[in-house]
Amino acid sequence: MSAHTPHELADEFPHDADVLHRLKLGDAHFNSLASRYHAVNRAIHRVESEIEPASDEYTEQLKRRRLALLDEIALMVERAEGRFAPETAHA
Repeated sequence: MSAHTPHELADEFPHDADVLHRLKLGDAHFNSLASRYHAVNRAIHRVESEIEPASDEYTEQLKRRRLALLDEIALMVERAEGRFAPETAHA
């Protein structure tokens, strides 16, 4: 049995390890998002590994929550790397 949990942030952002580390240490909101993502991802892994039983509906709720967290995390990573330009004020 593998100890690796799929979909960890390091897997989702393989080229952004330094940014992830920097954000976890320096941004309380990001750290909170990352912690919540980790908890939800582990819960999904336990269900999919049949370690814990769960209804299909609950599993889908977890997956939607993980995706929403991942979207917010991705936006923060992009901003931290300067890949995302926030909307500028119109003249």
